[in-house]
Amino acid sequence: MSSQNLEIQFDVTGMGIPRDGAAATNATWSPRNPAERVLMALKMHGELSSAELGSKLSTTGEAARQQLARLSEEGLVQSSSEARGVGRPTQRWSLTPAAQSRFPDTHAALTVQLLGIVKNALGEAALDTLISVREAETRNAYSAAIAEDMPLRDKVVALVALRSAEGYMADWREEADGSFTLIENHCPICAAATACQGFCRAELDVFRAILGPQAQIERSEHIVMGGRRCTYSISGITS
Repeated sequence: MSSQNLEIQFDVTGMGIPRDGAAATNATWSPRNPAERVLMALKMHGELSSAELGSKLSTTGEAARQQLARLSEEGLVQSSSEARGVGRPTQRWSLTPAAQSRFPDTHAALTVQLLGIVKNALGEAALDTLISVREAETRNAYSAAIAEDMPLRDKVVALVALRSAEGYMADWREEADGSFTLIENHCPICAAATACQGFCRAELDVFRAILGPQAQIERSEHIVMGGRRCTYSISGITS
């Protein structure tokens, strides 16, 4: 069976909609003009040529190129050349670090400030308690939506829906070996996670608890460590 990859399409208003409707999109930010749609596509898919970008946005490569030129002047996208056989190199585009500010960050500055206050005024133990409470509340919320006896594939689909609704721009695919890849194209708590990586550890623990003991999950890309996105490899454990 082919993967039910929840790729993002763009409707006439520019709002991202999951292809099969199985997962919610980012509820706090949705692209509504051509420039924002370009940024969203690069966020979701990584490096693209203007022709590839035009195809994903259901427009022409030239129209996409014009938007890329404007965004480049604003310092939001950057290009690199890729040689492919005979002919001119292909120009490929990606987001710059400055573009990340265009996506939701869940009141980053205030969050980091509060974490610093907790750590400095109350100590590391209090910060660990805060993270543990958030972890428990997240696990309980996910458990209400994902039953223990669900097949692993269904659990992954449901987890993607939950994470997308929280602003992680989540996606997934099924690999040829039957394993799954969970992709989070954005981290709305990135500032907090950078200041205190206990949040990332706690989230991975939540995933393991929700997917159950018959699943193995490992993080392979990590935004906090400089990755473009966070990705997780998920496989079933056979006895």
